[in-house]
Amino acid sequence: MIRKEEVYKIGRIGKPHGVKGEVTFHFVDDVFDRVDADFLILSVDDILVPFYMEEYRFRTDETALVKFCDIDTQEQARELTHCDVFFLRSMTDDDSDEGLSWAQITGFSLLNAATGKTVGTIRSVDDSTLNILFEIETPDGNDILVPAHEELIEQVDGEKRQIVVRLPEGLLEL
Repeated sequence: MIRKEEVYKIGRIGKPHGVKGEVTFHFVDDVFDRVDADFLILSVDDILVPFYMEEYRFRTDETALVKFCDIDTQEQARELTHCDVFFLRSMTDDDSDEGLSWAQITGFSLLNAATGKTVGTIRSVDDSTLNILFEIETPDGNDILVPAHEELIEQVDGEKRQIVVRLPEGLLEL
């Protein structure tokens, strides 16, 4: 059984494409192409299930058309619509902490360098604007945004799944 800690989210399945079982795959990390993966992991009814790929081809820098094995009709493909797509952390191509993608750090703990205390868990990274933000869930269940600027990041530990940041003064009091 695949556990959530073993994977990270790389995208989401969109609509079926054509009538032969192809689906549109919207991705934020093309790791599946860089490491020549045979399968992707889909969350089907909150269960992580590997789906082997027959073939895929890129439409844009963020979209691919994927044909999974044993998914041969438009109806079968439609059942996969809106499934989140994950990739095994153990299969990533870069073991160095500097090579981690934004998608890979989801689930990491964020620590305050000044206090050594955990600020929270990184739920996602908002890179839709020039100012990239960590979306953090605090231990008490609140959501906060923390700048993800490289000058603030002091240490990244992929093994411990932690990022140490020097937070601007007063940020946590907002």
